[in-house]
Amino acid sequence: MKLFILTYDLRNQKDYQKLYDELNRLGAKPILESTWCMNLPDSNTPVMVRDHFAKFIDSDDAIMVSEVTSWASRNVKNTPKDL
Repeated sequence: MKLFILTYDLRNQKDYQKLYDELNRLGAKPILESTWCMNLPDSNTPVMVRDHFAKFIDSDDAIMVSEVTSWASRNVKNTPKDL
């Protein structure tokens, strides 16, 4: 499994329940307000994960996905250890 961090800016308040449902379905955990971590199969790449989640946001929203090999945090909601 690979660790990914997904972060986003959702612009113009709309219904994003589909995005949150998909994050939860994949077992993702929120780290910060708009940042989630998740473990996904090794066959995934950041581009694949970005493209998958782009289906759940609007065209004016921003999204970034990073593959993580090392991390550190402080005062966050969850950490990758919580996955």
